[in-house]
Amino acid sequence: MSAIKNMLNDSSMFRIIYIIDLFFCMVSFLQIPAYILLVFLFIWGLRLVYLNQKRYNTFFKLRFGIWVGAFLVFSLLSVLINVSVTLLFSVLMFLHVMICFFLFYGMHTEPDLDFKEELFVIGRVIIVCTTLFSLIGFVCLLFGFSFSWSFYDIYWIRFPIYENRFTGLFFNPNLQGFVSVVTIVLCHMLSKNSLRGEVKARGFGRVFLYSCMVVNLFALILCDSNASFVLALGYAVVYLAYIFFDTRDGLSPSKVFIKIITLLLISAVFIGSSMIFRTVFKAGFAAVTAKTNALVDVLFQEEEIIHDIADGDNTQKNDEAVTFEHENTNLDSGRFRLWRESLDLFKISPIIGIANGNIVFYSEEYLDGSLKFSYHNNDLHNGYLTIIVSTGVIGALLFGTFGFRFAKHAAQHLFLRRKTVRTEIYPCLFSFLAAYLVYALFEKALLYDISFMVMWFWLMMGYTSCYVAKYEHLIETQYLFHQKRIRRTML
Repeated sequence: MSAIKNMLNDSSMFRIIYIIDLFFCMVSFLQIPAYILLVFLFIWGLRLVYLNQKRYNTFFKLRFGIWVGAFLVFSLLSVLINVSVTLLFSVLMFLHVMICFFLFYGMHTEPDLDFKEELFVIGRVIIVCTTLFSLIGFVCLLFGFSFSWSFYDIYWIRFPIYENRFTGLFFNPNLQGFVSVVTIVLCHMLSKNSLRGEVKARGFGRVFLYSCMVVNLFALILCDSNASFVLALGYAVVYLAYIFFDTRDGLSPSKVFIKIITLLLISAVFIGSSMIFRTVFKAGFAAVTAKTNALVDVLFQEEEIIHDIADGDNTQKNDEAVTFEHENTNLDSGRFRLWRESLDLFKISPIIGIANGNIVFYSEEYLDGSLKFSYHNNDLHNGYLTIIVSTGVIGALLFGTFGFRFAKHAAQHLFLRRKTVRTEIYPCLFSFLAAYLVYALFEKALLYDISFMVMWFWLMMGYTSCYVAKYEHLIETQYLFHQKRIRRTML
């Protein structure tokens, strides 16, 4: 009985189970039971928010907690002022935000937390499952096996192709793309010597990790998720920028200028070549898939196919060929319309916001109705717009101040420590968070969504905050441009 009680009081155990359950909420055949379990986990999380405040004094030990507290106050005020039939959803989102801040970002207030062990436990589950699901999808693609089922417009399964794009076992291609990027980043982290030296990485050798990276890179390309591809490129570019400027000896203005120009040129070549490779790989894999599917048809289907081929009728219908390209030719995929709607929603209450639960309701009730209570149109698909519409200018400024303060300290820890952190996982965390800020421009991300995407961001924020809290005393005044001194207070 005491073991169960200890587990229920363990915030690290909650984060592990919660994030893994959210991961399985994206998997088609496991989605419904995972969402049922999520209800009980959410209640467990709220209990831990209260318990941790009581035993750890979380709020008063929280880094930049004054901005977090002010944002929560104005968020609650927005909910109370904008009372409507969707009040329960607004309250639910407010409670979700508390879990994000106090259990995920606030993990640095927990004494004796081994966050690297926690990361490894979560990471190996995601790496193995995502790679396995992608491999199953590839095999099904090559052998022409597919499955399609829907229950009205409420729930559906499209495996392994969804609207001409690779989706594997995941609910839609964008989720496949995001989790593929997460897996690639995790493989990069687990290959770091500092992490491997502190956790038992048996069975996760570098050859295995690099193989998983290749599999998930192919899955990322075939799912044709533009936002996820931007996330992956952003991660690579930010990490490359860190390598360029990871110097402890000071830089002259001329060296800084040369490094910036060199970095821009390398980044441009890297991004351009990546896009070319993406296009070529999709075309090549589409051709391979068409050939293998034709061969499987010859071997296993009825004899009429053989006769048709003998008669010269061996062409595949264009509407059946998989090209791994968007069926929707619009570059924005309908986002521009949602963003225009967000401007009208913002005008309803620009100072205090309309509360997150009212976004769809107000769109249908007072505006053009671009937003609907459906899977595809229930969000603005821009994390920043969602925050400013939900909490107004005041809430957005408070959240932005918190984010700026956090980013400032995180960047200080990356560049102003006496020793390099290149062998640690910290540059990976920083690069992912920086890339995610760009990714949040195009997806349901950043804060107001109970999903793996959002909670993974806050999990990475939490691990980064642990580094900042642990090593901040090692940050010291550094010389910039040799003779010019820059102090931490200026940053």
